[in-house]
Amino acid sequence: MLSTPSTSSTPSRPVPEPRNAYHLFRRIDTRWADNDAYGHVNNVVYYAWFDTAVNAYLIEQGALDIHDGATIGLVVETHCNYFSPVVFPEQVELGIRIASMGSSSVRYELGVFTANAQGAFEICAAKGHFIHVYVDQHTRRPVPLPLNLKSVLEKIRND
Repeated sequence: MLSTPSTSSTPSRPVPEPRNAYHLFRRIDTRWADNDAYGHVNNVVYYAWFDTAVNAYLIEQGALDIHDGATIGLVVETHCNYFSPVVFPEQVELGIRIASMGSSSVRYELGVFTANAQGAFEICAAKGHFIHVYVDQHTRRPVPLPLNLKSVLEKIRND
């Protein structure tokens, strides 16, 4: 006999977050090619923004060497909720925070802010997350987070 799922455990509906929920911001220009046939930025572009914002921060802080580093981050999970459309030629600001860190993994949470979303860059048009598992570049086996990476991530950790 099949049981009916309980409505009490139904997750709440995602809601947009304010700018002050994030600790670091990176501005990105939308491109003509980002719009899809429906006239708004295609969902796959948001994931590229997530990667760009996080990895640029890590590279700038000296915590990630994409060419010669012994440790790299592999994305093992990603998700995004969309609240209002983004269109070319808008600029977006990606808010970044660290939700959690394990011994070899990090959950990054990101908000996409535009000047046209309910107030100038104040409420996110979309929010998402992705999880990096840090691995040895050659063996692809998980490794402990390097100390310099942990230090850089602590600066934007959500407490």
